[in-house]
Amino acid sequence: MLTKLYQWMLAKAAHPHAERWLFAFSFMESSFFPIPPHPLLGLMCLARPEKAIRYGLICTIASVLGGLLGYGIGHFLYQAVGAQILHFLGLSAKFPVAACYLRDYGAEIILIKGATPIPFKLITITAGFIGLSLFTFLWASILSRAFQFMIVGFLFWKFGRPIKAFIEKYLAPLSALFLVLVVGGFVAASMLSGGGQKSDRCSNTTMATIS
Repeated sequence: MLTKLYQWMLAKAAHPHAERWLFAFSFMESSFFPIPPHPLLGLMCLARPEKAIRYGLICTIASVLGGLLGYGIGHFLYQAVGAQILHFLGLSAKFPVAACYLRDYGAEIILIKGATPIPFKLITITAGFIGLSLFTFLWASILSRAFQFMIVGFLFWKFGRPIKAFIEKYLAPLSALFLVLVVGGFVAASMLSGGGQKSDRCSNTTMATIS
């Protein structure tokens, strides 16, 4: 089913309203849609490099807005909606650990998520559930999403189609390295003040400990 959904999503890259589809997929992915918008973004940037920054901005704005929806679901409708979304996506087991880490590290986890395969919807729903500061959630989400999408847009805009091979090969590890360096100082400081105990506690967290 996911393969068919993936192919259907990619077909929208050639649609006359491709930008609207890009916005929709980016919005939905932040709260409940199983497939990220990156393949669609890449195809659209590949076809129109001169508009790549615009496409990256569309993804960023839509993803942050969708993240706010996910936050709202977690905060107001977790039992009725949020838990079912996480179960459907196979993320229920990861929810208690995500809640623990978000409580202990907050914005750092959201920033680090930008360079990892952790589903953003897990972060948004969990952040709402634990009542993470909305301001903290918002600015961290903007930075994380902008870095992830805008760098793709910028590279396509600057270097055009030849950058495709570089992005596919090196973007993920370079992004991870950059964000690890940015966030590493915060995490290190937290661990020096007892954060290591927090990390151990979170790795052994179960649903019973957060309910």
